[in-house]
Amino acid sequence: RAKVILLTPMSVNIWRRRPRPGLTSPPFGPLQVKCVEVVEAYIERIREVNPLTNAVVKDRFEEALEEARHVDELLSEGPSDESLEEKFPFLGVPITVKEAFALNGMPNTSGLVSRRNVIATSDAVVVSRLKQAGAIPLGVTNCSELCMWYESSNRVYGRTNNPYDLQRIVGGSSGGEGCVLAAACSVIGVGSDIGGSIRMPAFFNGVFGHKPTTGVVPNDGQFPNARGVRTSFLCTGPMCRYAEDLEPMLRVMAGPGVRKLKLDEKVSLEKIKFHCMDHDGGSIFVSPVDKEILQVQKKVVEHLEGELGIQVRRVAIHKMKYSFQIWSAMMSSKDSDGQEAQLFTDLLGDHGKPVWPLWELMKWLVGMSSHTFPAIGKSEEPKKLVKLNPGGNAKLVSMGKSLQDEMETLLGPDGVLLYPSHPTVAPKHHSPLCMPFNFAYTAIFNVLGLPVTQCPLGLSSEGLPLGIQLVAATYNDHLTLTVARYLEKAFGGWVFPGKA
Repeated sequence: RAKVILLTPMSVNIWRRRPRPGLTSPPFGPLQVKCVEVVEAYIERIREVNPLTNAVVKDRFEEALEEARHVDELLSEGPSDESLEEKFPFLGVPITVKEAFALNGMPNTSGLVSRRNVIATSDAVVVSRLKQAGAIPLGVTNCSELCMWYESSNRVYGRTNNPYDLQRIVGGSSGGEGCVLAAACSVIGVGSDIGGSIRMPAFFNGVFGHKPTTGVVPNDGQFPNARGVRTSFLCTGPMCRYAEDLEPMLRVMAGPGVRKLKLDEKVSLEKIKFHCMDHDGGSIFVSPVDKEILQVQKKVVEHLEGELGIQVRRVAIHKMKYSFQIWSAMMSSKDSDGQEAQLFTDLLGDHGKPVWPLWELMKWLVGMSSHTFPAIGKSEEPKKLVKLNPGGNAKLVSMGKSLQDEMETLLGPDGVLLYPSHPTVAPKHHSPLCMPFNFAYTAIFNVLGLPVTQCPLGLSSEGLPLGIQLVAATYNDHLTLTVARYLEKAFGGWVFPGKA
């Protein structure tokens, strides 16, 4: 009978445990299974876990099984392995997609009640490219309302729970993706990031995520999409359990845009200039960095210096203290053509009835609003405050551009910055309301346009994922991806949630 020959190292990772760091691969050939068996295994896993995590909000299991049968039929025809791998690098690989992206036949609400009946009739560009590469979507995953909050909860699908502790958040807005990957319910996933929406979920769920250099991967086909100056800040990128999967995903998702990068360039770790910054300098808007996060970052520095024989340079970039203010000002600024950023209230109304934040708040207090509290609060966004202090806003935008130049100079063609992913490990549900600006640790790199890879670094004493951000200068994504693969081997990468 026809069987799927697992062609790539990534595919092998799907079905059997990887050897521990430092060990060689088992002395046997590629594991062979039918594609239908593979998809059935992941469907079974989702059905087992999803009642607890609520990550997959709509499945397409029957369609996925049919597509898997087509893969088995294709392989039964007997083409050479090389031709298949070249044409379909993700042949038969199960994936999931953030619900904000259009996946034909699936809902595309972004957690907005007024869009509960919207069904995608086509695929987002990146989804189409992955499907053309052979990937099989299993379904779509939860996000925060309109993708603008760092807890994935909304009035359409409810709340998603962290697989390491169901009382903790999964992050947002690509929180469903982070959760489904960490719980071993999918192999690879599609996320988007305008303030850390790939990297925070990847951090809180102990998986890998990559925010590419701005403009490399198309954002078309997601709701809401960016408009005005925000088109320079929104990034679509890959999420996965294993670091080696990031680069092949990025190649497929970027399409022709991959030529802007240097992914074929060989990287010597010993020649990378590493920089380290323990915190943002003490912003009054952001929580102090947890002790265990500082400790694991220190271990990374010690490992790099001890194993590679290099010196990691400690830096203190003063402007990072104003990360939240800079992000807010730049998100609310006009683009080069004078076009203003879209108001969040307009997005909440989705071209329907206007949304009045104070009225929605009163409705929320009595349980009658169709919006979440964070979305209502976001309606009174900084843009309205900017009009009260246009001079201060202009100074912050100027500071952001100055910081961008400073970062490019510091990192240069061969630099990587080690920086905390978030001040705390995954918080408990609702607690982000008490620390709403902690996302500044990730958001600042969106407005700077820099590539960032989120890398897991084991678990805390509470059994929650730890991690670090790896930052490089624009178009130097290959550096952070290489370092992520190295740190995965050194620190173990993803840890199965049930292991602790």
